[in-house]
Amino acid sequence: MKNRLIIIGASGHGKVVADIASGINKWKSIAFLDDNRDLKESLGLKVIGTYADAFKFIDDSDIFIAVGNNSIREKMHEELESAGANIPVLIHKNSVIGSKVEIGNGTVIMAGTVINCCTTIGKGCIINTGSTLDHDNTIEDFVHISPGVHLAGSVKLGKGSWIGIGSSVSNNINITSGCKIGAGTVVIKDISESGTYIGVPAIKKR
Repeated sequence: MKNRLIIIGASGHGKVVADIASGINKWKSIAFLDDNRDLKESLGLKVIGTYADAFKFIDDSDIFIAVGNNSIREKMHEELESAGANIPVLIHKNSVIGSKVEIGNGTVIMAGTVINCCTTIGKGCIINTGSTLDHDNTIEDFVHISPGVHLAGSVKLGKGSWIGIGSSVSNNINITSGCKIGAGTVVIKDISESGTYIGVPAIKKR
């Protein structure tokens, strides 16, 4: 761990990430990078450059990617990781993490989240406010779980999937990579074809 944390993305999601990082109290200073050149500060923290500048800070700063879009976050993560960046895990102090839970680098766990035992979460994931993941879940890389999502036991979410706010997934369900699950959707059967799914129960949007 280095003394400074650089957060890429200074908008709403970035501010929440910075708030979590401040509460962890591991870094002497925190700053943002953002491609909006008119933005000079966010949450009282300075914006010191754009994403292109991130590679200048690899030697003296930890770097975290606070970008909600899964594919953009993945691209940035892979570029920075390949360049040798240290990308930390951020876990809110008011989350509950069970035993034998594995969390990949670049993942953020937000306030009020409960992750039960023996769950594996990949790198670059967003586990958002008040979501619950029960036992033995497998969350692959660059998944975005929105606020208030509930996953029962032994759920698998494929890489790059996005699970909308307030959605629920029944136990022993597999959702393939690249899926979008709409707000409030209830998934009770496996989803093996990428696409957008909505409704109660979930159906593919044509």
